[in-house]
Amino acid sequence: MASSRNSGSPDPLHGAVAAFLRRHLPDSQGSQVPRLIVGFSGGRDSLALLSVLHEIQPAFGFRLAACHVNHRLSPHAREWQDFCQRYCDGIGIVLTVAEVDVPRGAPEGLEAAARAARYAAFSRIDGDWLILGQHRGDQAETLLFNLLRGAGLQGAAGMPVTRRIRPGLCLMRPFLGVARRDIEDYLRSNSLGWVDDESNDDVEFSRNFLRHRVMPLLLSRFPAAETTLSSAAQRFSEAQGLLDDLALLDLAVVPASFPMPIACLEILSEPRGRNLLRFMLTRHGVQTPSEARLVEILRQLLTARADRHPAVVFGDWKIFRKHNAVHLEKILADEC
Repeated sequence: MASSRNSGSPDPLHGAVAAFLRRHLPDSQGSQVPRLIVGFSGGRDSLALLSVLHEIQPAFGFRLAACHVNHRLSPHAREWQDFCQRYCDGIGIVLTVAEVDVPRGAPEGLEAAARAARYAAFSRIDGDWLILGQHRGDQAETLLFNLLRGAGLQGAAGMPVTRRIRPGLCLMRPFLGVARRDIEDYLRSNSLGWVDDESNDDVEFSRNFLRHRVMPLLLSRFPAAETTLSSAAQRFSEAQGLLDDLALLDLAVVPASFPMPIACLEILSEPRGRNLLRFMLTRHGVQTPSEARLVEILRQLLTARADRHPAVVFGDWKIFRKHNAVHLEKILADEC
């Protein structure tokens, strides 16, 4: 099922991915060849991404493989896995398959639980870069979704272009500036079929509701909505970066780790104190609580008497003051 180019001129996808790799792949890694692993569902976006990377691989010299996560939620899950295997076999790409268990009764909802299981599987892959196929429309939907659920500037920044998953493994999203229609045009011009996950049409899921009901309505009135929202997410990301720089300045010589001296917060204004707490939690991979909860955390940390150790619980974590320092601990099962 290898794709074939029907035009001698570069299409938007090749140009976008090539420019992205030139910006983000190191110029030289000595004798080490970068290992790129595509998160491959078999859907439109990941299929187009894997095909483009396979075609430009000789020009860049990276090693290319793919990883398919089988969530085992759909009766068609095995068919999708087999499709991915056949496609990778056809173009000579090694495919790793990870089967995961997604709790259907997860408090965060099935959609979020599946995403968490998928990224946990991705974090275990053997490679230097995980490459995912989210595009400009996905970025616009993410911005709207995060704003509507009450996320702050960090949520408004949408999906980062790159980020570290764990030491030695980083994530890339080279399609974030690419329109959905360009992906579909590429697949049609190369006669590439794909799999359709029926859950993507279920508007009971919030993201699907935004994609199928809200975004078409916005685009009918504001044709540039996807581009505008995606650009806004980039500006919010830059602003978040500046706030992170401010948090580092507020820490001064103190390491960005817990326990953190309470004095770091005592000398700051309330907004800067919240910003520092937000930065520290994110730095430790902890989902930031709501803004109201963050205000309460800061209040309790700053007003507690020296002989008191107030703890605020959010999710699987608790944050508390002890011996003039702020501590962060994961809640053990027997504490629940």
